[in-house]
Amino acid sequence: MTDPNPLDSALAPVAGTRATARTEGNRASIILDVSGLEPSEHAPLEARVRAAAATVPGIETVRVALTSQRTRRVSIAVASGKGGVGKSTVSANLAIALAARGRRVGLVDADIYGPSQPKLMAVEGSKPTARDKVLQPVATPYGVPLLSMGQLVAADQAIAWRGPMAAGALGQLMDANWGTTDTLVIDLPPGTGDVQLTMIQKHRPAGAVIVSTPQDLALIDARRAIDLFNKAGVPIIGLVENMSGYACPHCGEISNPFGQGGAEAAAAELGIAFLGRVPLDIAIRSASDAGTPPAAGNGPEAAAFATIADAVSRWIETEGR
Repeated sequence: MTDPNPLDSALAPVAGTRATARTEGNRASIILDVSGLEPSEHAPLEARVRAAAATVPGIETVRVALTSQRTRRVSIAVASGKGGVGKSTVSANLAIALAARGRRVGLVDADIYGPSQPKLMAVEGSKPTARDKVLQPVATPYGVPLLSMGQLVAADQAIAWRGPMAAGALGQLMDANWGTTDTLVIDLPPGTGDVQLTMIQKHRPAGAVIVSTPQDLALIDARRAIDLFNKAGVPIIGLVENMSGYACPHCGEISNPFGQGGAEAAAAELGIAFLGRVPLDIAIRSASDAGTPPAAGNGPEAAAFATIADAVSRWIETEGR
């Protein structure tokens, strides 16, 4: 019995359902869907498809057209009104925890003047390459590719740039080749200055996570950050209370050097979600300094970040689309 579709039969083992083919005389015309594949995979797959089509009796010419559906990417800004509240630590662990939940996550260290993500993500000394003047994110041990100004300048070099230069640098990080990444976590600098305004105007995030410590002074600044995003029409995903409660490693007694519950109370007052608490824990600090974010492991320190990532995942699925 003659195979009614010899071309389809030849293509199925190498391209599955990605190839749609038709024949016109001795010519095969094939549409090859490369959606979700890395750019480096396109040419090898096309070559295998051409070779498979050429084995079909009667086929002398093979034409292949590549097509791809654009990946819809959700950008999540992690912001704070002031420095020193642990925003970068929250950003790194949130990115890793979201990746553990099946999202294809990239991390942008947009803290132009104080980049710390290369250390947190264990890629200090790494340098991104450029292809056709487009930056290629650097792989990390945690499955979350990273781009940071800290990869482009020496660690001890001051970045004394005015607003337009900082905005240009941010554009290069955001417009990099993020491939099939569906979620970008953006570690913004503290405050409400040029970089934040550029992010909102040119690279509008789908939503913002605000990080604060429990004390009143930090919450005053967190409210300013919330107000900036509200005025710009960027939804607030919720508020994270960092450095919330300290457990003495010797006696286990819990103390609250920065207060307790302030961020949760502020979230309720402002009508936004409270995403969770991260304790003031020396294990989190030590792991972060060592480039081993707690969210990458299964220890008790990972639980707080898992709770936050679950809440952000739900927001993306219900509101971020």
